[in-house]
Amino acid sequence: MPKLDLDSISQSNTTGYPVPFNAPVQGRWYRRLSGPGDLTHMGASHVVLKPGAWSSQRHWHAEEDELLVMISGAAVLVEDDGETVLRAGDIAAWPKGASNGHHLQNRSDQECVFVAISAGDRDKDHGEYPDIDMVFDAEGYARRDGSRYPTKRTP
Repeated sequence: MPKLDLDSISQSNTTGYPVPFNAPVQGRWYRRLSGPGDLTHMGASHVVLKPGAWSSQRHWHAEEDELLVMISGAAVLVEDDGETVLRAGDIAAWPKGASNGHHLQNRSDQECVFVAISAGDRDKDHGEYPDIDMVFDAEGYARRDGSRYPTKRTP
C-alpha cells in the first residue's frame, strides 16, 4: 500500500550543523519519507516545527530542486527579497541553482507541519548559507575560506 504510516517512521531533530548554527533548529522534528516509501530519485521529509524553531539556516542548493507544502499551522518564509507568511495549503518552490537563500521560522505559539521534497544529485550538490560563515557540499560544512567544520551533513 502506498500510504505511509507516519507513526511507524522514527522522528529526529538531529542536525549536522556545527555549534552555534545548530541551536535554532533544535525544535525541528522530521521523519525521512524516501526510505519507507521506496523512493530513489527524490528526498522527502515530514517536518514539525515547534514554536520558535527554524527549518534550517537560510540556504540555497546548486544541484537540488526543493518544494515545500505547508500542511498545518503557519511559518514565516525568509528569503533574500523579504518575508512571506506560509499557511496550510501554501506551496513554495526553489529551482536548483537559484541563489535565493531561504528557510522557515515558526514565530507562532503553535506547531506547524510541512512536507519538504528535494530532487537532484545530492552527491554533487553544494550551496551557501548567506547569513553565516558556512557553505556545504556532499562531505559536510566549511567556512568560506575553505576550512572544514568538524561535522557532517545528516543523511
